[in-house]
Amino acid sequence: MSRSESTKEKTTDGAGALPPVLELRGIHQKYYDPKKGKDFVVFDDFNLAVEDYPNIGQFIVIMGKSGCGKSTLLRYWTGLQKPTSGEVFVGGQPLTENQSIPMVFQQYSSLEWFTVLENVALPLTLKGIAKKEAHARAMEMIKVVGLEGHQNKFAKIPQLSGGQLQRVAIARSLVANPNMLLLDEPYGALDGFTRSKMQFFLLDLFQKSELASLNPTVVLVTHDPREAVLLGNDIYIMDADPGRIIKHIKPDLPDQRDKSIRKSARFTEIVAYIEDVMEGTIQ
Repeated sequence: MSRSESTKEKTTDGAGALPPVLELRGIHQKYYDPKKGKDFVVFDDFNLAVEDYPNIGQFIVIMGKSGCGKSTLLRYWTGLQKPTSGEVFVGGQPLTENQSIPMVFQQYSSLEWFTVLENVALPLTLKGIAKKEAHARAMEMIKVVGLEGHQNKFAKIPQLSGGQLQRVAIARSLVANPNMLLLDEPYGALDGFTRSKMQFFLLDLFQKSELASLNPTVVLVTHDPREAVLLGNDIYIMDADPGRIIKHIKPDLPDQRDKSIRKSARFTEIVAYIEDVMEGTIQ
């Protein structure tokens, strides 16, 4: 099923329309700047609704210049930060501690004194799930992210590479909430070759049959237009002062993508368009 078909299916009857899978409504965020002696406004009535595509899932990309607040949006949904005012929703319901979503950061976040298996199982054991069950479920996710055989290694360099450590973080997030994955520039610390490899790992992961039944929503913050077009079904470009969305792009590329997509003329055109928007040459 394509996204256009999914949208048609769910909107045929307005009464049965699904709520946004993620939503920010009327968000205001300000901080006091002691140097200037006044408030610094990050968001002023900011709104964003991430559409739900039943039976498919979606890959959302958020881009923008530094200081526009794109990472702050992710922190709202994780529960790590609350807006000065406004409402945060997950699955149509106000965010609660039980609904908050794990996030993968640019910095490596695994516990170095735990094994890969113990790291991935941690969200489950913290919820009181028995160790045997938690480890069994964690092992299933370790297989999904391609780390089988590494589960008993300590989650640190040099036992694991940087890319493998980010796979651990992704597995840990998915085992805690398999329907949601928030990524805040997770490959920023990796070299160019490893970053490219991890982009395709993430693309393959999103398209994996093991996750297909979960219809995952993935939200990625990145500065890289090529990464955005490769992965994104919806791309939001933000500007600052205050933070706001200036472009919403739905790349007209196949839902199922592979390495060959980067060589297509349309891929190159969309990347160039995004670069122009980011540089301010297109309004």
